[in-house]
Amino acid sequence: MKLRILVVLVAAVSLWACQPEINEFEPTKGNADFSVYMSAGNSLTAGYAGGALYRSGQENSYTAILANQFEAVGRQGAFKIPYIDSEDGVGNQGVILRTKLVMGFSTDCLGSTSLAPVPANPNATQQELAILLGTSVAADGPFHNIGVPGAKVTHLLAPGYASLNPFYARFASDPSNAVINEIGLIQPTFFTLWIGNNDVLTYAIAGGSVDAITPIEGDPGYGFAASLEAIIMSFKASATGGAIANIPDITDIPYFTTVPYNPIVLQDQVLVDQLNAGYTQYNDYMEGEGKPYRINFQLGPNPMVIQDPSMDVDVPSLKFRQIEADELVLLSIPQDSLKCGFWGSQKPVPGEFILTSDEKSAIESAVEAYNQVIANAAQNHDLALVDMNKVLKQGSTTGIKMDGVLFTTDFVTGNAFSTDGVHLTPQGNALTANTFIDAINKKYNASIPKVNVADFEAVRLP
Repeated sequence: MKLRILVVLVAAVSLWACQPEINEFEPTKGNADFSVYMSAGNSLTAGYAGGALYRSGQENSYTAILANQFEAVGRQGAFKIPYIDSEDGVGNQGVILRTKLVMGFSTDCLGSTSLAPVPANPNATQQELAILLGTSVAADGPFHNIGVPGAKVTHLLAPGYASLNPFYARFASDPSNAVINEIGLIQPTFFTLWIGNNDVLTYAIAGGSVDAITPIEGDPGYGFAASLEAIIMSFKASATGGAIANIPDITDIPYFTTVPYNPIVLQDQVLVDQLNAGYTQYNDYMEGEGKPYRINFQLGPNPMVIQDPSMDVDVPSLKFRQIEADELVLLSIPQDSLKCGFWGSQKPVPGEFILTSDEKSAIESAVEAYNQVIANAAQNHDLALVDMNKVLKQGSTTGIKMDGVLFTTDFVTGNAFSTDGVHLTPQGNALTANTFIDAINKKYNASIPKVNVADFEAVRLP
């Protein structure tokens, strides 16, 4: 019996000896100095989400998450954010102000009720929201997060930008300042920069009209490359390290991929014949002129009819056609106009709600060029390069699995994007922060702990 016990003990010791040694994760700063961290960028950096800037959105921005994680590797003091004093928040849709969008119940023109993004406070008046947005918090600054909703790379260099953008005016230390003037007030030792999305996004969300894509070449304040260089140099006046993120292909985000190109569903052959009869003269004209355009409806889903001023057609009133499968419909298209206003069937959809193939191509070319500039800047200035373009591409194809959460670019259900289809959820910001941390750890031989993305919220359903 004693021999059996001894054999068991020896076996147990042998098994214990084979167990891998488990070392606790020890945060290290590597060869970077995180003692004073500062971030700059646009609405993504500011924590804008659900179509508005609001308190918890700012608290859960990827920069706020990074600031918390950097404490483990030496960041000191408060990370000051220009908080807006509201959880409903304030944002803009054109010139109209509104509160953030939350998931709620909406009734359409057919009397059907379904889940949809609705204002958190539909009763908020324009005056109330204007006062909220116009209330200065500059006395609480200077701030470590100087993300400005709506800002392009060129805007960060514009003196007096506060007079043009109330989101900057509310925290500007001096209304005559450019945004980059705020950097010297903090003198960061480490920075992050994610800017350039709006340089194509404002063009895209207007359906390829209204606002031009920022050119690559040109002086600081006009050209993308020189402006980016000026921003980086402003940071490097004090910072010895930093991380810069590239620009995703914005046409992959839910704002451009949620509404299908073929939402005109016909189930009545009589209606199909009536619609086709209405386009007989159009088709005859196009055939007679040798043009490739034809409009034809059939049972089932049909591509919508859209306006296209770029068509090679001599008669302006005939510059409309059926949309191609690779072209995109914006999330901003009025659904009631499709359902009850005969948009897309009897009436062409206005071009402001469509991205044509040519417009998509212009956006993709600009993003590719911007990202090459950003990659060159990261190399020239010895910065960490954060490949957000790759992350979004993966999210739009295979999806990204992290901490048991699957991220995709699906609207509302994909966990990454908020109810506006453009900006990130807190969970999406956590994914972004971890992507920054991976790049920073690799570049600076650091060991910054990442967050568990499951600890953060995605879109909340009622």
